[in-house]
Amino acid sequence: MAAENALKSKEVSAMIKQGFISDQSLSFSPSRSNLSKLHSPNSSPTSKTLSSPPPPPPFSAAQLTRPSQSQTLYEMMSDEHHRDSKLSDRSLHQKVHRLLETAPFRNPNWGGGQLVSGDVRLTVVAKDGFRISMDVHKSVLASKSRFFAEKLRKDRGVSHCVEISDCDDVEVYVESVVLMYCEDLKKRLMGEEVSRVLGLLKVSAALMFDEGIASCLEFLEAIPWSEEEEEKVKSQLSELQLHDSASDQVLLRVSSEPSTSARADEILSRLLTGVLQAKDDRARRKMKTLISRLLREDAANDSNRLDVSKETLYHLCHRCLSSLVLCLSEATGMDEKRDRGLLMAEIAREADNMQWIADIMVAKKMGEDFVKLWADQKELAVLHSKIPTMYRHEISKITAQLCIAIGTRHLLVPKDTRFSLLSTWLEALYEDFGWMRRASRSVDKKLVEEGLSQTILTLPLHQQQAIMLNWFDRFLNKGDDCPNIQKAFEVWWRRAFVKHVSEQENHRLQITVCDYPS
Repeated sequence: MAAENALKSKEVSAMIKQGFISDQSLSFSPSRSNLSKLHSPNSSPTSKTLSSPPPPPPFSAAQLTRPSQSQTLYEMMSDEHHRDSKLSDRSLHQKVHRLLETAPFRNPNWGGGQLVSGDVRLTVVAKDGFRISMDVHKSVLASKSRFFAEKLRKDRGVSHCVEISDCDDVEVYVESVVLMYCEDLKKRLMGEEVSRVLGLLKVSAALMFDEGIASCLEFLEAIPWSEEEEEKVKSQLSELQLHDSASDQVLLRVSSEPSTSARADEILSRLLTGVLQAKDDRARRKMKTLISRLLREDAANDSNRLDVSKETLYHLCHRCLSSLVLCLSEATGMDEKRDRGLLMAEIAREADNMQWIADIMVAKKMGEDFVKLWADQKELAVLHSKIPTMYRHEISKITAQLCIAIGTRHLLVPKDTRFSLLSTWLEALYEDFGWMRRASRSVDKKLVEEGLSQTILTLPLHQQQAIMLNWFDRFLNKGDDCPNIQKAFEVWWRRAFVKHVSEQENHRLQITVCDYPS
């Protein structure tokens, strides 16, 4: 029992420390203090022992709002929320009163002083109970708003009281009424935030204030939007269902014509070709990154995918391959007068173009046929082996890229194609790996090694064996200039020997058991 009480005491103590329960020993009570005696009016002012001290200074606003030590954390959070709510309410009230101070219906000279004092008492009530009343003019409201015209059409010459309840935003309702008195609504809206104008549009639609609707739509059509504002505009107009030509004009900047969607393939082909043939290398890199990002975003959004044909991508791919073969052919028969640096840059550029198109095809889930196409480039592989590594290592990045895609399950290709890929290009990848690793910051050594390992391990066991034994000899001679696929070697070893031996032992055990008479 004592242990249980001690445990409870610890729990209570922990809650006190966290601020959820107040500790009475830490709280301050004026009744426990002697200050009341010191300041008691019954004390003699002439007493030498208890002379009256000066009165305490008045509390500042900060002291009044400072939480006492006896408050729990929950109470402090509740007080803070209450203070924030009161500040928000106070701010709303101030905004509404500022609007009313300058409202035309409060100005006796508005309209040349011909209008008498308001003959309609309009009250707007918020959902939280806040209400504001305005003395407005029936003639203005009825001429501007079909809603008010309907409500006020009877009993001419009689004062009316109209109440609009459960308003989301009292301030916007008040401003909408103010707009009914304005001669130039466009000027009045100038400089406003999009969210504010959308609020006015919603209220104008509810009050059937046609001039207000038109002015809000004209404003939205003329100003730029942020992406966040664009979503709000589309959502609000879709919700209101105005069926107005002005509303259609607002949405023209975000709604594509059917012809544009149908020509997406043609447009993308033009953009990709422009990047592949760009003369400014820096601009080419920027646009390549931009288009890749946009295509990835589109691929992630299955409901709005670009209809880019596989034929278009493979047409560009064949163009890149032809250019690459041409560059390597020139490199093998290069004379001394040709600028080696320029040739190396051309090869690197064409190889980079191939990588980019391949990356797009993988992202678009169209890359399976490209693996076979790359595996069949026997002529290109022969040319590749005849030129110095410093010129050709960019080409091996394509092989590494495909192995990574296969290893990460982004490419599903038949085993014959996988083996053909490695048969054609694995030696070149081994030879170029050291240059790839040192010359390019974009090459992730671990990622390439993991992708290559996983690709090899998808092959039949006898093909794994041939590749692993070849790698073993090469790694012993090349070291870090050869991909380290030791983990794949271990997996192959266990598959080939350890598990095989275990299976044989199990088989013998079953035979032995069967030999026993039943």
